[in-house]
Amino acid sequence: MEYLVYLLKGIAVGVANIIPGVSGGTIALITGIFERLINAIKSFNFTSAKLLFKGEFKEFAIKTDLYFLISLFGGVVLAIVLLARLFDFLFDAYPVYIWSYFFGLVLASVYFVGKTIEKASASVLIIFMVGTAIAIALSFINPASENSNFFYLVICGIVAVCSMILPGLSGSFVLILMGNYQLVAIQAINNRDMGILLPVLIGAVGGLIAFSHVLSWVFKKYKNQTIAILTGFILGSLNVLWPWKNSVYLKDDLGNDVIKHGEHVIAGYVSVIPDNINAEVLFAVVFMIIGIVSISAIELAASKSNK
Repeated sequence: MEYLVYLLKGIAVGVANIIPGVSGGTIALITGIFERLINAIKSFNFTSAKLLFKGEFKEFAIKTDLYFLISLFGGVVLAIVLLARLFDFLFDAYPVYIWSYFFGLVLASVYFVGKTIEKASASVLIIFMVGTAIAIALSFINPASENSNFFYLVICGIVAVCSMILPGLSGSFVLILMGNYQLVAIQAINNRDMGILLPVLIGAVGGLIAFSHVLSWVFKKYKNQTIAILTGFILGSLNVLWPWKNSVYLKDDLGNDVIKHGEHVIAGYVSVIPDNINAEVLFAVVFMIIGIVSISAIELAASKSNK
């Protein structure tokens, strides 16, 4: 049952990583597995490799928290493989409602993550504001054009996976900024294109192990400041999740829309205010509330489990 719960949490993290603007790290943090995840990934080092080569599999599994990782990443892979097409459809058919749900979910998580700060101070407040400013600034960066070069895809994997485990920074959104979201997260996954996925995976695995060491050290040394900047990242990312937005299409040097695979390439979004209060707006507010309730329920369940 314990590992089934981790599988379900992995599915939640995987779903978050599919959605541009939603951070898998946010879901990991509010479901209580963030620090354990970082420490487990960090444990893959020369000592654990030595245990593996010696055939001491039980000791290797214990040192690396292997069963936890298998359950969690099994859920992540299941979500990405099985739900990529579903979310592609939902974003086409019901974009406002999907964005509204995640806006409410992330909005509530600002409170639940922020309240875990044990001691407020001037440095914590300043770092919180810096984190918020960085996330807002990222949301206004103009995306690059699509690039399928092997080494660029490796870099995409490194940067995306680092942002995936940072609460408030979305790996999918970073792929949008790097111009490769549609290529990697939609087309390559749906078509099982290993020529695209393999270099991304190489970058992701290497980047994840290296970055986990840095994040684990910072988390232990400056826990309150780390949570403060992560909370700022989450708050600043709300601009990306605002449900009402107009698509901005990528243009070439002549000013013409770029067409890939028969579709316009989206370069980004501009947030707008609804013209009037209609049924769509009311339903969107309902989905925001459902998102808030979802996080509240997760937090309540986690609190009872801890007790």
